[in-house]
Amino acid sequence: MQRSSWHSPRGVVIAAAALMIAQVALAHHSFVMFDRTRQLSRRATVKELEWTNPHCWLHVWIADDRGGVREWRLEAGPPGMLTRTGWSSHLVKPGEPVTVTFYPMKDGSAAGDIIKVVLPDGRVMGPGGAPGPPPAKSAHN
Repeated sequence: MQRSSWHSPRGVVIAAAALMIAQVALAHHSFVMFDRTRQLSRRATVKELEWTNPHCWLHVWIADDRGGVREWRLEAGPPGMLTRTGWSSHLVKPGEPVTVTFYPMKDGSAAGDIIKVVLPDGRVMGPGGAPGPPPAKSAHN
């Protein structure tokens, strides 16, 4: 009687790899919940930067039209991507003023997907994805 290929060392490795890939695929989510047809830009106060995988979250306080303040959760890239684009877990501190630009949630909840964050010193930080193309060179360069 011949053994199934899944019982061979090669079959076990293939099965383990397939399970790992499936877990990664399930852990990552779609971005369909964000309204990519609208961008909001708001002055905010940092509550905290949640430096976690698979995505970091910037929690900020944003004033509403009625004079109240509401906590917003803004999603960024994973720590590794953020680090490569200049972020660190200590980049922003609670109480600091920032300006956030983000895609809001379609359902109107107080959350969004970061497009950019302007820090108190004027630096502009992106969402942690791959950097865009380099600026075009002018004829005078």
